[in-house]
Amino acid sequence: MAQGDGRRQRAFIGSFTAAGGLGVLTAAVDPDSGALTVLSTVDDVPDPSYLALAPEHDVLYAVSETDEGAVAAYRVHGDKPELTGPPTPTGGSGPTHLSVLDGHVLTADYGSGSVSAVPVRPGAGLAPAASSVLRHTGSGPDAQRQRGPHAHQVQPDPTGRWAVSVDLGTDSVRVCALDGGTLTLHRETALRPGSGPRHLAFHPRGGQAYVLNELAPTVTVCRWDAADGSLLPVGETPVLSGVPEGDAYPSGIVVSPDGRFVWTAVRGRDTVSVLGLDASGEGLTLVAEVPCGGVWPRALALDPSGRFLYVANERSGDVTWFDVDPGTGVPRRGGSVEAPAASCVVLG
Repeated sequence: MAQGDGRRQRAFIGSFTAAGGLGVLTAAVDPDSGALTVLSTVDDVPDPSYLALAPEHDVLYAVSETDEGAVAAYRVHGDKPELTGPPTPTGGSGPTHLSVLDGHVLTADYGSGSVSAVPVRPGAGLAPAASSVLRHTGSGPDAQRQRGPHAHQVQPDPTGRWAVSVDLGTDSVRVCALDGGTLTLHRETALRPGSGPRHLAFHPRGGQAYVLNELAPTVTVCRWDAADGSLLPVGETPVLSGVPEGDAYPSGIVVSPDGRFVWTAVRGRDTVSVLGLDASGEGLTLVAEVPCGGVWPRALALDPSGRFLYVANERSGDVTWFDVDPGTGVPRRGGSVEAPAASCVVLG
């Protein structure tokens, strides 16, 4: 939803219906406190675990993270989303992430290790089938998690010229072109073997990218050259102090609008890590770790001003909001709202 048009800001929460989630939840956002109030729920798509908003069309897209793999489009003119039509198969299994690029919805299909492009029809509904499915190849040293490719995220670069996909199974990031609805591999960048990259976020200036590694747990700092679509790793920073004990699986990453801070969620530790960035955008330092407000934080979201941080806590079934200190970047808990099996939050 476009800002400044007199309508209230809303948050959309995805969840795992197979684990008791309510589907897609719509919540009102209090502009002064960041607090969420649930307005409605819709459960007509199984496991809508990740969402993407096209605010210019008032349309919300959702993956269906199932073995069959599908993506759905919702109109969000009111407070209860309405499907534009039946979900479209992605041509891959277990889609975990999606984004919008050049008239297509792109999905990262974790189960099949592929990236799919589904055309958007006039009115922002979806075509009945994907126009392109690009299958990844390769593996990594972790015998349990990296026997084959597992595309975990796909998103446009800041220029909108490239599609960038992160693959946990192959320890790599792929840069792709979308030409006439067909995805083609442009370049693949290898990261440290066994790091298990999960998600990536760009610096607001566009010259750096930060890859969050699920199996490490670290952030790999990279230089991004949009002119030739190249990603160059230049450093790796832990997101936890000391030696991790037991389960510690980073999940979500966001960057502040002023480029001074990076936040990551860490499942198992149930924390949010605060990392400070230097003026170059390449010096990254762990500043603090704070409780995430629940259990198993799967995703983070930041409001456009950078003031409020939201955490989707999957196993405790809630979304917690935090007020971010503008000087230190350290978030202070404000409150939470019940959201069973919560998996992501998007604001619009």
